[in-house]
Amino acid sequence: MIRSEILREIAPILNPHLVVCNIGLPSQELHMIDDNERNFYMLGTMGLSSSIGLGLALAQDKTVISIDGDGSVLTNLGTLPTIANNVADNFILMIIDNGSYGSTGDQPTYAGKKTKLEAVAAACGCENVVTCQDVDTGKVLQEAIDSKKMTVIVVKCESGNIKLPVITMDPVVIRDRFMKAVEA
Repeated sequence: MIRSEILREIAPILNPHLVVCNIGLPSQELHMIDDNERNFYMLGTMGLSSSIGLGLALAQDKTVISIDGDGSVLTNLGTLPTIANNVADNFILMIIDNGSYGSTGDQPTYAGKKTKLEAVAAACGCENVVTCQDVDTGKVLQEAIDSKKMTVIVVKCESGNIKLPVITMDPVVIRDRFMKAVEA
């Protein structure tokens, strides 16, 4: 499976929760699959989905799921020790690890070579780290939500992209409707 297929499969699980989605194609794919006010699409900040999601989880009680990519997490490795040392049991970081920088042309990442993000997260002190294959993502995500424990999920999948347009929604509109969903 490629990332867009995973997102399509887990969209019903994501739907009732607050979702902070990684820059570029992941946000565009989620927008196309299930655009709603509980999704916050990152339009220009690579590597910060996990940081923003953690801050949001620490600030309120609703379940927050950050969808990040291996390339983005590699650009902000400081997020993993920050997550480990600021436990929010309403936070799930789902790293879609396709071994490539998907939004910029599928150049290989180090996660596609020797670096194992699940081992990095555990070494940083994240206590509940789960690795799964693409086909098991829905089951593993639901188990993480039900556990009510902060969880880092590393989803191993194939690299590949679908063609789709950029998100034309004004960033202020994305922010404002998301803030209303957080407050609701």
